[in-house]
Amino acid sequence: MPNPLGRALRHRRAGQDSLVWADPDLRVAENFTLTSPGFDHGGPIPSRHRGRVFGANVSPALAWSAPPTGTDELLLIVQDADSPGRRPATHAVTRGIDPGGLHLPESALVEPSPFEGLSHGRGPLGRLGYVGPAPIPSHGPHSYVFQLFALDRRPDLPPRFTVDDAVGAMVGHLLGRARLDGTYEIR
Repeated sequence: MPNPLGRALRHRRAGQDSLVWADPDLRVAENFTLTSPGFDHGGPIPSRHRGRVFGANVSPALAWSAPPTGTDELLLIVQDADSPGRRPATHAVTRGIDPGGLHLPESALVEPSPFEGLSHGRGPLGRLGYVGPAPIPSHGPHSYVFQLFALDRRPDLPPRFTVDDAVGAMVGHLLGRARLDGTYEIR
């Protein structure tokens, strides 16, 4: 049965231009790639990566090609471009990713992190770590955008940092970026 709230909000979406990716201060070359063995770019995200209420909330495995020379750290931001607010919902903001590691396995983005050096900022409802897709039923397909940024230094961020803190720390320190989009829908 269709969800009346989802149908009522069907045409209300934050939009691609509200993503961190679209911030004019963060526009640099897309000079490396981000992939997942769990889903193709633009394809559906498997339900095992769905949010806590209805799913396992397992962060997907991610892999990237060699980032630009001089990269000291990678920072990942995952956002839902189709959330019905003015701003996209942030599903993960993680710093301390080793650029030479070239991958993160499934569940690497949980809090506390099983990997030394990774730290998570606050996402939806103040939670730390990955929160998987959980769109409003009947709202239509949502685009979840995994945005990986190569930094020339380790950003100085407070504990429990926010996506806005991360953006401020990246300005003037980006060497490149990579992006992976996945979709999820609850009918």
